[in-house]
Amino acid sequence: MQAAERAAWLRLIATPGLGPRTARHLLATYGLPQAIFEAAVSALMRAVPEPLARLLAQPPSAEAQSSIDATEHWLATASDHALITLADAAYPQALLTTADPPPVLFAVGRAELLNRSSIAIVGSRNATRQGSENAHAFARALAQSGVTVVSGLALGIDAAAHRGALADNADASTIAIVGTGVDVIYPASNRTLTMDVRKRGVVISEYALRTPAIAHNFPRRNRVIAGITRGTLVVEAALRSGSLITARLAAEAGRDVFAIPGSIHSPLSKGCHRLIRDGAKLVESAQDVLEEFGILRRAAAESAPSEPAAHADVLELLGHDPVDLERLVERSGRQPGELVGALLELELAQHVERLPGNRYQRLR
Repeated sequence: MQAAERAAWLRLIATPGLGPRTARHLLATYGLPQAIFEAAVSALMRAVPEPLARLLAQPPSAEAQSSIDATEHWLATASDHALITLADAAYPQALLTTADPPPVLFAVGRAELLNRSSIAIVGSRNATRQGSENAHAFARALAQSGVTVVSGLALGIDAAAHRGALADNADASTIAIVGTGVDVIYPASNRTLTMDVRKRGVVISEYALRTPAIAHNFPRRNRVIAGITRGTLVVEAALRSGSLITARLAAEAGRDVFAIPGSIHSPLSKGCHRLIRDGAKLVESAQDVLEEFGILRRAAAESAPSEPAAHADVLELLGHDPVDLERLVERSGRQPGELVGALLELELAQHVERLPGNRYQRLR
């Protein structure tokens, strides 16, 4: 792409009041951005309101020019920096079939991943330990079987999914879709993970460089997560979770929606249970997803850690729902001190997680 053509695409997304839908309407009318900016005001007014038509007919603002110059510099600094437009063959083909594809995508990393078979793995930022382990295990197994794992690089389930896709996998395959500029690391605590995804996977955004974390950008970016993939897997979600928005957008785009069931007592399972009631596919293993995708598992099934010989009776008493100490005492007839010691050993062996309110949950 020539510099003048890139500048026109960048100016298009930098024009105030010009959203993706209006931009695509103009592109459908004029073909390419350069033709839009060369059109007369009278012609533009047949496609957009007069104030916007006059703005498009003027030279780029100082702010727009600064954004163009910054992007040109950024593209020149590394070979894995890319600007991908609707007119590029590298643009994700799955995203083109959705109702609201972004006009441009900024990318850092392996842009070739954008057209691979993929699945979104999303869920709560305040994930439980079990939820994070599930996200990691599903992502790892799916990546090993050739499915690219897509998520939003947030804390909790997103981070666990990216890490799982990058674990023990020479051809690590993960896409992070962020709600900031791709040159912004957010949240800061994910710096190491972000750098790893940039190096071994790809980070993409529809937002211009230097765009900070703005609340309303994140629900918007969820449509890209849903649209670029073959399906969305929700690991943990409360009833008002943004992950349910991603799942809804995936369903509206004709994609598969999967959900992992959990305890009826956990607030972070209620969103998944609602999705299942509404028609999402209940999954218990990565194999369930692969079968839906028609993919045979290439890697050996993960082996679960063996149950400890000691305190197996306590694990049996725990069941699979969170249980408080008082109820365990009632179930077992054992002294509280004895149970606490057994639970501590099981916690250190990563078979039990201690939850708020002096409750315990079996991890496997």
